[in-house]
Amino acid sequence: MGDLLDLLAVWMPRQRWYGTKGRDPLLTVVADWALDGDARVLLVRDEAVHPAIVYQVPVVERAEGTVPPGSLIGASADGQVWADATTDPDFTDQLYTWVTAGGEVGTAQDGFIGFALATTGAAPVSRVTAKVLSGEQSNTSLIFRPDGEDAGVPVICKLFRQVNPGINPDVELQSALAAGGASFVPAAIGEVRGSWITPEGVPVSGSLAFAQEFFEGVEDAWRVALDAAAAGEDFAARARALGASVAGMHVALAAQFPTREPDEADRAAVVGAWERRLAIALAEVPALAPYAERIREVYARAARAPWPALQRVHGDLHLGQVLLTPSNGWVLLDFEGEPLRPIEERLLPDIAVRDVAGMLRSFDYVSGAVADDDGEAVRAWVIAAQQAFLDGYAETAGAVRADDDPLLAAFELDKAVYEAIYETRNRPDWIGIPLAAIGRLAPLD
Repeated sequence: MGDLLDLLAVWMPRQRWYGTKGRDPLLTVVADWALDGDARVLLVRDEAVHPAIVYQVPVVERAEGTVPPGSLIGASADGQVWADATTDPDFTDQLYTWVTAGGEVGTAQDGFIGFALATTGAAPVSRVTAKVLSGEQSNTSLIFRPDGEDAGVPVICKLFRQVNPGINPDVELQSALAAGGASFVPAAIGEVRGSWITPEGVPVSGSLAFAQEFFEGVEDAWRVALDAAAAGEDFAARARALGASVAGMHVALAAQFPTREPDEADRAAVVGAWERRLAIALAEVPALAPYAERIREVYARAARAPWPALQRVHGDLHLGQVLLTPSNGWVLLDFEGEPLRPIEERLLPDIAVRDVAGMLRSFDYVSGAVADDDGEAVRAWVIAAQQAFLDGYAETAGAVRADDDPLLAAFELDKAVYEAIYETRNRPDWIGIPLAAIGRLAPLD
């Protein structure tokens, strides 16, 4: 096992899902589950960061020269190599069985169980072809399509790479919404939950994988919006429908999960997060300095305003988390929340307007992503889309639309401050987008 851990310490930092780039991992084995065939599922703990992160790493031992490009982890012995098992049928066939029919590995204290949740109206087939979805970041997703002439529904299964005790909010929220009959989320197919013993000797359990309905040949809302803006197409009806879907999500989550009124500690935590983010931004983005006092005034006004009840929310909502489907209209995805936030925070009730602000900021980015000489026309398109989105949201939420909502302004502003930090660090040419938004949300006298 020592040799494999040494190989993983070199291989893992090169993967998109590895969360602490720039550091050498310090790995220990938390769990090692043998599967049928030559595949194994490892949980490895990276103690190079604090708190330590536990990663799920399925591996398989194969003859040298037989593994797909990009899957090689390193040499084993006697002409054998270790490979990432997410591209190997020995693992993917079993994963599909766990989420569509069920199955167990190991024991209740040190193993995992898969179980089916529902189907989309057509029974999952026994023969499928698996393909890893490209472009994944914090997780690895596999698409299972019927093999040959078999009729059945395609399934997408998300393998959680960072594993935490407790049910992942992506599983918890989306399964509850789907079970409640919501058409704005994919149907839930099945999941895998594991149990393991921590190095401190504490038994814990958590989500390992989640499978859901896969929509073939559809585009996300970001691409749909970009194309519409570039062509100058009216987007109001689609934006209004998207607002209705987001509001429907919030209404359903408030009905299915506990809500509570915010107390002073809740308010202090949110305002404190705004202020900490602003302090970082002022240190890294000099162009923000003139706006500092106006930003603080917006935050202070929101802190004094009435706050709605706290409830479960999406937590990381933007146009890239939404699909436009011919059967269901707008479909919302990825309820995992911001991957960098601790899992404990992502499971807590929050303010629904956070999701609304995230979507408004996402629309605003269309103006910077569309190459058009007529900047005013694109800006007008963005404003019209944002207003239609807010109209659709208010109508479905059963609320009167407020054009001067202090909380919405503060969350939009906080998101723009975050974007200013991100763009300064990663895409300096895009810094104008959040700076322009900050100028509108916290205008100078």
